[in-house]
Amino acid sequence: MPLRNPITDLPTHEVTNVPPLLGDQDLYAKDRVLQEGLKREGAGWAEEIVAGFGRKAGTEEVMEWANQANRYAPELKAFDRNGRRINQVTFHPAYHNLMDLAISNDLPTFAWNNPKPGNHVAHGALSYLLNQVEGGVLCPMAMSYAVLPALKATPSIANEWIPRLLAREYDARDIPAAEKKSITMGMFMTEKQGGSDVRANSTRARPEGDATGPGAPYILSGHKFFCSAPMSDAFLSLAYTESGLSCFLLPRWKPDGNRNGLYIQRLKDKLGNKSNASSEMELVETWGLMLGEEGRGVRTIIDMVQGTRYYCAIGSAALMRQALVQALHHTSHRSAFQRKLIQQPLMRNVLSDLAIESEAATTLFLRLGRAIGEGESDEGAASLARLGTAIGKYWICKRAPGHVYEAMECHGGPGYIEESILPRLYRETPVNSIWEGSGNVICLDVLRALQKDPAALPVFFAEIELARGGHSALDALIDSLKSEMKAPGDFETRARRITEMMALAWQGALLVQHAPNAVSDAFCAARINGPWSGAYGSLPGDTDFAAILERAGAEM
Repeated sequence: MPLRNPITDLPTHEVTNVPPLLGDQDLYAKDRVLQEGLKREGAGWAEEIVAGFGRKAGTEEVMEWANQANRYAPELKAFDRNGRRINQVTFHPAYHNLMDLAISNDLPTFAWNNPKPGNHVAHGALSYLLNQVEGGVLCPMAMSYAVLPALKATPSIANEWIPRLLAREYDARDIPAAEKKSITMGMFMTEKQGGSDVRANSTRARPEGDATGPGAPYILSGHKFFCSAPMSDAFLSLAYTESGLSCFLLPRWKPDGNRNGLYIQRLKDKLGNKSNASSEMELVETWGLMLGEEGRGVRTIIDMVQGTRYYCAIGSAALMRQALVQALHHTSHRSAFQRKLIQQPLMRNVLSDLAIESEAATTLFLRLGRAIGEGESDEGAASLARLGTAIGKYWICKRAPGHVYEAMECHGGPGYIEESILPRLYRETPVNSIWEGSGNVICLDVLRALQKDPAALPVFFAEIELARGGHSALDALIDSLKSEMKAPGDFETRARRITEMMALAWQGALLVQHAPNAVSDAFCAARINGPWSGAYGSLPGDTDFAAILERAGAEM
């Protein structure tokens, strides 16, 4: 007679009506919106690469790496055992596994290693896939991607540093960049007293010798309040010279083989993004090279900010997608009141609403990726990319926290437990909205783009007018937006309203053109036509819920 197991054979411990573990996910094969958008926006040539990475990134093993990297946060190791200042950060091995996965699959530099149409679209798709698993490692990926245009401002610096960035073999060693197989790069701009107002910075730079200007060595002193990924091999930073705020490249190691004066003061204890170290950095006689023109530091580094803001939009779209996947899985296997949750009318409404929001976010970031790529040779596309990056960064990131929370609520209590992925996804969402400019800063940047670039608004309206006639509510919104742009009054006060209208019009136009009618009609009816609370689950009763959920990948 077999022995009774005192744990699993308890008379009250019978596990029923509980969803099975999700296990390995094929993140690309199950995402019809991504598949269609990748081809539509000119990156069909990369489908095999993106699909292969989707299979890798979604495995249960990688998901567990993400769990461990967040559970065992980075630790500051300011000194070695003999008391020497080394300014290092130690990470759990799972973090290094994730970094290796990202760099070996070219996540930070895919667009630059594949200079062809659609390269930024495919790049965004790869980042979107890994972001569904773990957002923390995407911070150094984002900065390493975005830094290349800024480096090109000074050819002597670009020629030395760009080849190191383009390598695809992860090297975690803290040694001079010239001795490494590959490198990552970061940036830090903000200071305690200024935040987003970088002109309030107090960090100073003086020439090291007689040479001045682009490519010349300088010595910096000051304090930076936010430095994420402080183990990067070099950083871009801002400091004042006699001619104004300028941009500098600061390597971790000086050319003479000694450590640079980059002193990590402490690591930030953040709400989320736990696997990624964020620090305060003291600059003490820090050696650096001037990048770009003296006194034009903001202009130089803004090229990098454009890229990192694109990553913010991608990251938020990814969090929405994974939250939706989790909600669909749970509700497809959990029953209440004699029916599966996904068969309950109100739950179908909520899930469908989450699905159309996710599709709108993914469709927008993929279109934005095409504009970024085309903008390298087309002025109109460049105008759309500049304006559109701010619009996408604001709106997609703003919608993500409520979206992930609603997906958590679909699980009930189990979604609130740390063993679920939902709490981690939820904590990750605010960083994309705050990092690289919080809501007000981004909306004011939308206005700046409209004021500084006369082509921006005509190009944007030409883009959304392509959908004219596809839905009456969208047509009315386009007309209202044109009236809003002509209305007298304080544009700054109305900046959020204008940005929201532009975002909804662009998403609506893209869905009307490219999504099935079930999706575009539901989006226009819920988001554009009539009052909208911003909450999920208020789609009209005549919505084709079955078509929307089937498209999203629900197990009906």
